Amino acid sequence: MKTSAVIFDAFGTLVEIQQPTHPFRQLLREGRRQGRLPRADDIRAIMTRRLSLSEAALAFGIKISPSQLAFLDQCLEEELASIQPYPDAVEAVGLLQAAGVRLAVCSNLAMAYGPVVERIFPHLGAYGFSYRIGVMKPQAGIYQHTCDLLNVRPENELSGKRRIVMIGDSERCDRDGPALVGIKGYLLRRNGGGASNLSHFAQSVLSDT
Repeated sequence: MKTSAVIFDAFGTLVEIQQPTHPFRQLLREGRRQGRLPRADDIRAIMTRRLSLSEAALAFGIKISPSQLAFLDQCLEEELASIQPYPDAVEAVGLLQAAGVRLAVCSNLAMAYGPVVERIFPHLGAYGFSYRIGVMKPQAGIYQHTCDLLNVRPENELSGKRRIVMIGDSERCDRDGPALVGIKGYLLRRNGGGASNLSHFAQSVLSDT
């Protein structure tokens, strides 16, 4: 069966942060300094709720002064401004769009990062961001919701037919997770192994269409 849709991971696949400042990590470290122990679901809360830095501080019970918040906001702005697309991602998206393949991005993101991905890749068919959906990869719901946004339906895993494929840099989230809903996941390894170039991946997809 022809490939009708491709889903991309975002960070490490389509885009990269060139100057990471880790503002949310800094916030959690401030909480530790105040005696708040890290919790297993801290990252999940950041990734599945529409939280700004100040809202995350309030949700976690972390006290930050106006000057501390201003510093963290500046760190966040610097990090967001440093996000750039990978050249092969730009080429791959262009090749697939020109061929009429439906495209989406599915990613675990805090709220501030989604608009940047949309600005860099503004014409994708769907944006399945965890903070909007309320579910993180590798849970099946985020892949299914992204497919719903894209108006495509994964094939049953047992049918051997796959109309939708996904690629990203996490075995658990971008290869194994999509299989839960019948999406064939491919692993991107920019440092070698697996698919190492999105342009080549796009060409292989088009050779099957």
